[in-house]
Amino acid sequence: MKLIILIASLLFMAFSYGQGDKLRKPLPDLPGTALQDSGFNRDSIESLIQLIGSTPPRDFRGLVVIKNNKLVIEEYFYTYWRNSIHDIRSAGKSITALLLGVAMKEGLVQNLDQDVYSFFSKEKYPSINEDYKKITLKHLLNMSSGLDADTDRPQTVGHAVNWIAREDWITYLLSVPASSEPGKIWVYADINAVLIGAVIEETSGLSLRDFAREKLFDPLGIKQFYWYTNATNQTGAAGNLFLTTLDFAKLGALVINQGKWNDSQIIEPEYIELLSNKDFDISDNNPYADFYGMMWYKSSRTFGGRSFDYLFASGNGGNHLIVVPEEEMVIALTSGAYGPWHGHRRSYNIMSKILMALE
Repeated sequence: MKLIILIASLLFMAFSYGQGDKLRKPLPDLPGTALQDSGFNRDSIESLIQLIGSTPPRDFRGLVVIKNNKLVIEEYFYTYWRNSIHDIRSAGKSITALLLGVAMKEGLVQNLDQDVYSFFSKEKYPSINEDYKKITLKHLLNMSSGLDADTDRPQTVGHAVNWIAREDWITYLLSVPASSEPGKIWVYADINAVLIGAVIEETSGLSLRDFAREKLFDPLGIKQFYWYTNATNQTGAAGNLFLTTLDFAKLGALVINQGKWNDSQIIEPEYIELLSNKDFDISDNNPYADFYGMMWYKSSRTFGGRSFDYLFASGNGGNHLIVVPEEEMVIALTSGAYGPWHGHRRSYNIMSKILMALE
């Protein structure tokens, strides 16, 4: 019995540490490289990996770093590995924003100043609220739609508790009234991302899941994912997206490369540039972000005496996709710390140590 326990323990440790060395093999579109060749201090990174693997609680899952279009770090912890998919929660909103860029490249959407009302037929959606004539796509992307919806206030008409269990979300959401003037205040609410998804679905004739597969995921070689789609083929554009850590990182690399992957221009560079917009100052409400815009967070921080400007997608549990344009670097972090605040704090600390490890 003791021998069995010993063998099991050794196998567990093998899964918990150093998986990246075994799995970090070159991909056709993402070659690997050594830490030193990418400007990292090897000892600092190895110490970080050891710290992550030995620090409870054991709910951190994966770390991938891409720099200069090369895979530099790929580490997984506990029972997770390269092919494990993870619920990235609200980081999915930032992916929905990328998909709107794809829709614009496809000619389905003309510009971000188009009003939401114009995308939905009154005949098909007779209960559509006239307030949507004043709400633009840009308002939705900036969480400044003015709609009566607030993630922190379940009593609001557009809160997810009122529509998430319905077979048809969109008919209900299009009836939600505005409670303030669009473009004036920032209020975080799932309804904004879901409506962006609905615009893409309405104009493409596909669920957002299938549109993403065909126009974004397949070109990036993302084959393994899950995106919840309800009985009426409406996808949960505010979250509900499961990706591998490596594929999560690829989406950040698309941003670094100005919307281009290999020889394919998937999103126009002009749209990618908009992702860095600092439309709303949210520093009073978020200890890790300074600004918000286009469904991405923006921050400026100093680590190890160096200043870094970066944008990031953020999901409950500490699921972060960090893009550092000046370093041509992407950091993808997946974590199952859903609910507790420690997930965000830990991911921020891991990011800070990676940036400090740059020589």
